[in-house]
Amino acid sequence: MSETTIIKPYLRLSGLEPLVVRPETNFINVGERTNVTGSKKFARLIKDSLYEEALSVARQQVESGAQVIDINMDDAMLEGVEAMTTFLNLVQAEPDIARIPIMIDSSKFQIIEAGLKCVQGKCIVNSISMKEGEAKFIEQAFICQSYGASVIVMAFDEVGQADTKKRKIEICHRAYKILTEQVGFHPQDIIFDPNIFAVATGIEEHNNYAVDFIEATAEIKRLMPLTKVSGGVSNVSFSFRGNDHVREAIHSVFLYYAIKAGMDMGIVNAGQLVVYDEIEPTLRELCEDVLLNKNNDNNEATEKLIIHAERVKAKGKVEIKDEKWRNEPVEKRLSHALVNGITNYIDADTEEARQKYPKPLDVIEGPLMDGMNIVGDLFGAGKMFLPQVVKSARVMKKAVAVLTPFIEQEKEDRKQAHLAAGTTNEEAAGAAKILLATVKGDVHDIGKNIVGVVLGCNGYDIIDLGVMVATDKILEAAIKNNVDIIGLSGLITPSLDEMVHVAHEMKRRGMTQPLLIGGATTSRMHTAVKIAQEYDNGVIHVLDASRSVTVAGSLLSKEQKPNFLSGIKNEYHKLKEDFANRKTVKNYLPFAEAQKNRAVIDWDNFTPVTPTFTGTRIFDNYDLAEIAEYIDWQPFFIAWEMHGKFPALLTDEIIGKAATSLYKDAKKLLQQIINEKWLTARGVIGFWEAKKIAPDTVIVKADREDIELQFLRQQIKKAAGQPNISLADFIAPVNFKGQDYLGAFSVTIEGIEPHIKKFEDSLDDYNKIILQALADRFAEAFAEVLHKKTRLEYWGYVAEEHLSNEELIKEEYQGIRPAPGYPACPDHTEKYKLFNLLGGEETTGIHLTESLAMYPASSVCGWYFANPASKYFGVGKINEDQLKDYTARKEMSIEEMKRWLSPVLD
Repeated sequence: MSETTIIKPYLRLSGLEPLVVRPETNFINVGERTNVTGSKKFARLIKDSLYEEALSVARQQVESGAQVIDINMDDAMLEGVEAMTTFLNLVQAEPDIARIPIMIDSSKFQIIEAGLKCVQGKCIVNSISMKEGEAKFIEQAFICQSYGASVIVMAFDEVGQADTKKRKIEICHRAYKILTEQVGFHPQDIIFDPNIFAVATGIEEHNNYAVDFIEATAEIKRLMPLTKVSGGVSNVSFSFRGNDHVREAIHSVFLYYAIKAGMDMGIVNAGQLVVYDEIEPTLRELCEDVLLNKNNDNNEATEKLIIHAERVKAKGKVEIKDEKWRNEPVEKRLSHALVNGITNYIDADTEEARQKYPKPLDVIEGPLMDGMNIVGDLFGAGKMFLPQVVKSARVMKKAVAVLTPFIEQEKEDRKQAHLAAGTTNEEAAGAAKILLATVKGDVHDIGKNIVGVVLGCNGYDIIDLGVMVATDKILEAAIKNNVDIIGLSGLITPSLDEMVHVAHEMKRRGMTQPLLIGGATTSRMHTAVKIAQEYDNGVIHVLDASRSVTVAGSLLSKEQKPNFLSGIKNEYHKLKEDFANRKTVKNYLPFAEAQKNRAVIDWDNFTPVTPTFTGTRIFDNYDLAEIAEYIDWQPFFIAWEMHGKFPALLTDEIIGKAATSLYKDAKKLLQQIINEKWLTARGVIGFWEAKKIAPDTVIVKADREDIELQFLRQQIKKAAGQPNISLADFIAPVNFKGQDYLGAFSVTIEGIEPHIKKFEDSLDDYNKIILQALADRFAEAFAEVLHKKTRLEYWGYVAEEHLSNEELIKEEYQGIRPAPGYPACPDHTEKYKLFNLLGGEETTGIHLTESLAMYPASSVCGWYFANPASKYFGVGKINEDQLKDYTARKEMSIEEMKRWLSPVLD
């Protein structure tokens, strides 16, 4: 009788050779350098299509002991599917590399699936998760299973990434049940990644991240013993980026404890792991205290490791930094202070330099500009970020303030000397002048302020006219000051027309200065199609502050300017052609058909909830501490041109250090605002009986009169079964037997002006911009607070709600609060009716400008819709027939309506 072979349930992987992960198998090193997000060298080679050279990176990982190689092609500048396919096909032709298993790593499943079609043997997919829900998770798991792959499952669900021990275990166990019971995965083919996050960030909530991972790993292996645990080890040491010696020690100490807890594999640089026992004892002990969160009250262990790390160079050599720079010559001290944003000694150092140099202006043109040139170079190279540059500018301004009285005195002395001698006093031409202004009707200036600081750091003389600046004032100031460049900013869509008007007037007056266009509502396409055709001497859209330096430099260089403007002109001509051709592709429904294809709601079986009151209710001096709990921090970082998902960007490989520093400074100022009551939160909400009297018209029963609200409808032809939505669809029709309601709100943050002035007087642009950005965050958070209370209390159409702040930010609640001027209701002029319902400026505390921007700038308003079917959407482009219908309903001229609706007109 033949013997039966029993195949034990081990994880079995293979390239050209098998890799069986048995209980006695040591920790599996997954090589990380063939990852475009983790290796600059590899990314450069792939972007340059040097695939043969990129193979050498993979080969080096195998030779260094990697048992699996992780391959990732997630980069915005790459065609990920093509890059993954090309590289994997080349890898398969190299036996010395292809002998080990491949880990296909991507956040885009189409890239993963492309990779699965290329690899031979049994690979690992990195990764799938439940962040998009169970259905998508199951679908992707079945595809991976069909290719015979093992999968890494991230501890990530619909709420977000798991950052506590409890959440890590809960999500992994839930995924395990789905994979084994619904998909049919073998437990040994499941590898969990419970998320390794950075420690020693200085933020209290991060201190237990390593402990949570280690303890969760042990529990996962106990509950699901056949599964494996993996993770990206380098994440844990991110706070010490740039100090490889300390990072390697942290990795080894972390792995020592994680492997003991059951961690099976990890993405690490296989050639850079130090033996645990060979780590210098003091460093090892400090790493253990931080990783295990021991002796760490008030971040004590973190501070000790940071101090030690600052003294240790990459190869273990000790360098006492501390205040050593204070012993350098004054020029180096000034440069160090500028680059590092240190203001402590700037007054004394500047005075010392003034006494050393023949003239005070020599200090500015010498050591101070030398330091700022270093800042500019670092910023241009992506080694410094906006918050750090603004800190540097603060140092520069304080230094210049020390020197200014002496410079002015010298000017006066020269003037008197010339008067006495009867000669002329011709001052030499100074730096190039750039005029900046937020256009008429617009009150937003955070982005403009940042651009001004960055350009100022690069030696330009900035003339900032502020907000709501009329065209005549802009152009007269430009002529009076003989500026070299004019820069316009705007946030709201009516500002686009104002920019067109400025360009037209510049041409009419025969001006020659180049015109820069920037702001959230602007775009390269609009600039090319609408603004550039109005002015012949250069109109350039500037995406962000970092680009402004390069653009200004090109425009102010006699050698570069002609070719630069010629290139812009050709580029914009091509954009105009593309736009003209694109217009013919649009496929619109006739407006009457779009109205028939409305969102279908079963009104016969719907009972609206009656609000607890009708009319308005005012909230004055609302608790800032409560509002702060609802702040969405991601737009705060976007204002500083730091893009990424919060809080993950705090540990980002590139911007994490700067982002964390900014976050700590913002939290400190936030607490001061709350404690000292710098700002006042004022809000108004209201509810009224409402009914739909026509397909896109809703009548609201106000106290004194009925008010008709007009809405726009999607008109692009949709796929079968998809409606063309209007906000009016979510209000019950006139023949409805019950009573429906509509709500509205406004919130504003008052009292910022004296504190802005205080920071301006102390030459502190950094805290000024933080304050402005925080005021905007307070306004948005206040809107979130009142909407939640509306759902649960004041309107009460939701019985209970248990949503995290992340879920609120994702708008996972019933009902919507669309704002006039935004995608669902793009007509700003409906704002007049909203404010009329709420009681006007006296009640809301908000002034509407002629362009219908709101002042104070940190203000938000919108409608409340309660219907369960209501959802956010964008109207998109509309056709001529809807424009005519809407114009008639609004009783406005077609010309005026076109001006307000220009963003949605084809």
